[in-house]
Amino acid sequence: MDRLPHTGVSTASPSDLSPSRAPLTTVAVVGLGTMGTGIAEILARAGREVIGIDINESACRRAVTALEVATARAVHRERITERERAGILDRFRISTDLRAAADAELVIEVVPEDYDAKHAVFAELDTVISPTAIVATGTNALSVTRLAAESAHPERFLGLHFFNPAPAMKLVEIVSSVLTAPAAVEAVTALARDLGKEPVALGDRPGFVADGLLFGYLNQAAAMYEAKYAAREDIDAAMRLGCGLPMGPLALLDLIGIDTARTVLEAMYAASGDRLHAPAPILGQLSEAGLTGRKAGRGFYTYEAPGSATVVPDAATAEVRHSTEGARPVRAVGVAGSGTMASGIAEVFAKAGLDVVLAGRTLEKAARAKARIGKSLERSVSKGRMTKRAREQALERITAADTLDAFAEVDLAVEAVSEDLVVKQELFKVLDKVCKPGAVLATTTSSLPVVACARTTSRPQDVVGLHFFNPAPAMKLVEVVRTVLTADDVRATAHAVCAAVGKHPVDCGDRAGFIVNALLFPYLNNAVKMVQEHYATPDAIDAAMKLGGGYPMGPFELLDVVGLDVSLAIERVLHREFREPGLAPAPLLEHLVAAGCLGRKTGRGFREYAKA
Repeated sequence: MDRLPHTGVSTASPSDLSPSRAPLTTVAVVGLGTMGTGIAEILARAGREVIGIDINESACRRAVTALEVATARAVHRERITERERAGILDRFRISTDLRAAADAELVIEVVPEDYDAKHAVFAELDTVISPTAIVATGTNALSVTRLAAESAHPERFLGLHFFNPAPAMKLVEIVSSVLTAPAAVEAVTALARDLGKEPVALGDRPGFVADGLLFGYLNQAAAMYEAKYAAREDIDAAMRLGCGLPMGPLALLDLIGIDTARTVLEAMYAASGDRLHAPAPILGQLSEAGLTGRKAGRGFYTYEAPGSATVVPDAATAEVRHSTEGARPVRAVGVAGSGTMASGIAEVFAKAGLDVVLAGRTLEKAARAKARIGKSLERSVSKGRMTKRAREQALERITAADTLDAFAEVDLAVEAVSEDLVVKQELFKVLDKVCKPGAVLATTTSSLPVVACARTTSRPQDVVGLHFFNPAPAMKLVEVVRTVLTADDVRATAHAVCAAVGKHPVDCGDRAGFIVNALLFPYLNNAVKMVQEHYATPDAIDAAMKLGGGYPMGPFELLDVVGLDVSLAIERVLHREFREPGLAPAPLLEHLVAAGCLGRKTGRGFREYAKA
């Protein structure tokens, strides 16, 4: 073992955990896998003496090599000096014996997510470490309280959950059991801040905040794929492009490890009884087959080699994706509506060189929508994204109208009116009469059944869903929603149109929420439930999801932007369609909507906003 001279067992008293005491200076990390090695690196860089312990000698050597490589890279990038690198390496020592933790003021356990394995580690540590040392488990699925209760000093036992990769991710969840002394939490919180992390203090429940919200979402994505509702590539693309997430859910499951995800979900389901947390059967099937994701070289995707991030084609990779064969020609488009979405969609088509008829309920409304497009295009000119001449040409392609009769010669009619089924059905009855034979009729609904619109026409085979995302000119995603009656060439036309206007189409069936909303809104609803149950604050949850999950916005920021009334309506649709008790809207959300607290548009939602 490489180690500093043994100084004997500390005789510190419990008062030494007060915030005024010296920072925790010697830390043992038990378990030198990817996470343990990353935590050791953070600590050594922050000037702590680090004792890395793993029963596997090769794991110890890999940890040393990883630290050498990481610090050499930092020197090359001029983030640290050679002298600083030498100091970091000198502060890291390794051992295969838990007795090496005797000097530690803090012990962090990061062995695999198995209760018996963790319990055995802590039982042995109890015979080794100082009675004043703080003990932390890195679990994200097992009960911190149960582990604490079986330890010799439960008042000094807590959860310390870093996120992968630990050196880069800012969030640290600090988890107290009912037995944890506040002074222990304060001491570890101070350490986390000194490491440059953002600590969030939480109570003990499986998954805590970030994983508690994340894994439910991942589970629903796996179930969606298992049901053959959408292709794995389309599910992942939909969540990346529709929500701005860094990775799609199935690719993320492969990165995390499908077996790990299954373990976390089992613990969540045991605690909540919510069927949405019951692991999708495909997670068990893949785990039992050893297809656990990137680390195995195969999971939802197939990889170049075990541990590789490079995806290679396999039997599930379609030879022809999103075929446009047989697509009907589209040169002119009609857009029905005069709101933000309608004008955005009209702008997209006009910029792509298509002639557009923009029909509002009155000519004045249509003209205002066209003027809105002109301002949007002007902003593009000012930012150097298009020329003035291109702006003028795009506007010239748009004709404002006050009647759907103007759609007589369009090849594609797109409905973008209010999210009211009766209103949409009446509009489709008119489109059926005025549009020429062979014209494709599309609805932009985000939650209503497309087939209900199609059945009001005499040509349901010509009807398809084209769900653009707001703002339409900026968002790349379009969900192409095919009903059981939609013709093959109509689907092909939808994909050809998306390609022509520079959008990324994803295929899905005609059911509530399609892909994005079906995965997004249960996640938002679960975040509201966490606040409702006083488990965490909106600020803590938003920070956890942005810092721990890489989300561009926290759930409460997003709820206030979308509108709490809109969110509630979508959640009600999902609950009505799928009948899952876990999809029932959180009562807190219903109360806020009833009180008129709808988010930014009313100045108050989960937060208050200055009036414009």
